[in-house]
Amino acid sequence: MTINRLSALLVLVLALALAGCDKPPPDDQGFAGLGSDAAAFSQVTPGRTFSFPADHAAHEGYRIEWWYLTANLKDAQGREFGVQWTLFRNALKPGPEQPGWASQVIWLGHAAVTSATAHHAGERYARGGVGQAGVQGVPFAAWIDDWRLSSRAEAQEPLAEMQVQASGAGFAYQLQLTTRRPLVLQGEQGFSRKSEQGQASYYYSQPFFQARGTLEIDGVHYQVSGPAWLDREWSSQPLLAGQSGWDWFSLHLDSGAHLMLFRVREKDGQGYLSGTWINPDGSSRSLSRQDISLTPLARSEVAGRQLPTQWSLKVAGEGLDIRVAALNPRAWMALRIPYWEGPVQLSGTHLGTGYLEMTGY
Repeated sequence: MTINRLSALLVLVLALALAGCDKPPPDDQGFAGLGSDAAAFSQVTPGRTFSFPADHAAHEGYRIEWWYLTANLKDAQGREFGVQWTLFRNALKPGPEQPGWASQVIWLGHAAVTSATAHHAGERYARGGVGQAGVQGVPFAAWIDDWRLSSRAEAQEPLAEMQVQASGAGFAYQLQLTTRRPLVLQGEQGFSRKSEQGQASYYYSQPFFQARGTLEIDGVHYQVSGPAWLDREWSSQPLLAGQSGWDWFSLHLDSGAHLMLFRVREKDGQGYLSGTWINPDGSSRSLSRQDISLTPLARSEVAGRQLPTQWSLKVAGEGLDIRVAALNPRAWMALRIPYWEGPVQLSGTHLGTGYLEMTGY
């Protein structure tokens, strides 16, 4: 996400959580406080020139940033699973990060495994400056405790050959990730708008990973493989105060194309729609509201909420007319900052798999 995956979130809520307070942010600050004022932090503006591998690492000066991986996996018997790994970097106040325990950076990790009948999620918190969590650029590594997403030491390109691992109550996984495909800049050459008023993030993806490895859920081990998707975003104020949450999709089509799209919901109005159509060769085109038709078809009661777990999705100009359905409608992330996140299946003009994230319900 994006806004993920989350993605993703969380500065005022994190500060309250670490202070031992469960009080949510005020309603006029949007989901997880992401609509609160951030004028003192670095701002996201159009025209950035991305630089790799430097931009795989952390960006001091911005309030929030995340590294977000999802994978749609199958075992030899065709049983389907989903895996999520996310690391958030959150600055509680602007300025260069201070050393040691004076660091104003909080790290948060989320990990989950989903099957058709089970869903397990875990979270980790860490203070910056003491090595418990962090991100380095070359060789690339992102970690919190023993949860880790990193390049293989011998890899020529930082994201070409990677490994990811995490574990928690009822789940564990360890996957190898490979790709030779290009990165994709989302939005306007990496400038991803989240509202008509200018809220935005810097956003790029690697949607072409192939994953292979082991997964454990409820004490049973599986050998699995399938496509995986990495999202990278950073911003300081990605939402308006009146935006209450989002519905975000990352889809692997059997044709070899990929699709990212999201709807940021507004308390008054239909919300902000945007996306990217990614061709099999890695070329892409941005999608606006006029290109996208996104309609909830069916809802499920999850954690006392009514959540849309089946959707109709159409993309003008690409002949896409599909139904998106959750593999497990009960994939609720019952964490300090709760949301829905899980694998989806596609039917209609295109088959495939993907991930759906829903926040603010």
